[in-house]
Amino acid sequence: MRIAITGAKGQLGRSLTESFQSHELLLIDLPEHDVTQRDIIPLISDFGPELVIHAAAMTDVDGCEREPDVAYGVNALGTRNVALACQRCDAPMLYISTDYVFDGTSDEPYLEYDEPNPTSVYARSKLAGEEFVRDLVNNFYIVRTAWLYGRNGNNFVEKMIQLADRGSELSVVSNEFGSPTYAPDLAEAIFRLSQHPLYGIYHLINEGSCSRYELACKVLELAGKRDVQLRPGKIYARAAKVPRRAVLRNFCAARQLGIVLRPWEDALRAYSEERNGA
Repeated sequence: MRIAITGAKGQLGRSLTESFQSHELLLIDLPEHDVTQRDIIPLISDFGPELVIHAAAMTDVDGCEREPDVAYGVNALGTRNVALACQRCDAPMLYISTDYVFDGTSDEPYLEYDEPNPTSVYARSKLAGEEFVRDLVNNFYIVRTAWLYGRNGNNFVEKMIQLADRGSELSVVSNEFGSPTYAPDLAEAIFRLSQHPLYGIYHLINEGSCSRYELACKVLELAGKRDVQLRPGKIYARAAKVPRRAVLRNFCAARQLGIVLRPWEDALRAYSEERNGA
C-alpha cells in the first residue's frame, strides 16, 4: 500500500512512519517540500497514494496569533493543497485536527458530533482545514487529538522536564483541562483506523483527562524530579485564548471499531521509561 505522510519529521510524523513502515511511504516535510506551495499537489498525486495522512501544521498557538497569515497559509491553504492532491488521484485523506476547535466551556467531554466554536487563530485555521477536507475530498477521516507529546517534540511534557532541570520551583496552571496523548499511541490508533473504510470524524486521545498541573506533577514524579516544588496557578495572559476544558471523548472509534487508547497515566509512564532508557 502506498501512503503519503506530511509533517513526517514531526513528533507524530515520526511515530506514523514507524507504524506504517511495512508500506511504501512518501515522506513529506520541510525544507524539501512545503505544503503551502502548489507543487505539492502533483508531488502527492503522481505518487499514486492509496492514503494520504496530513500531519503537517503550524502548532505554535501563540505564534499563530502573532502571524495569522502564516497560520492560515499552513493550516488552511496547505490543507487545501493536500486535499486537492487527494481529489486529483481519488485517494482517501486523513487529517490531523485539534481539541482547540472547541471553546472549552462545556463541563462534559466533547463528542465528535458537537459543534466547534474556535476561539483563537490556531483553532480557526485548523477548523478551516477541516472544512477544506470535507468540501474537497470524497473519502476522509478527520482525527482530532489533544495535548500531544513524544520524543524530539516541542511539547508540554518535555518543557516541564527541561524547566525542572533549571529550577527548583514551578507554577503550572490548574484550571486548564485536557487529554494528554502519546504520539506512538495515536499513530498506532491511526494505523488501526486506516484499515477500515468507515470515514468521518474521530476523537483519538489517551483515555481520561487532567489539568496541566496534574499532568506536570505526574511528569516530574516519573522523571524523578522530587526536589522540584510545583505550585498550582491560573491561566496566565498570553497571545491566544485557549479553551479551559476541551476534553475529548473517543466515542465513534471506540463504539464502532473497538479502537481505544490506554489511560493517559499508563502512556506517560511508558514514555518516561522509554525516555530514561528503561
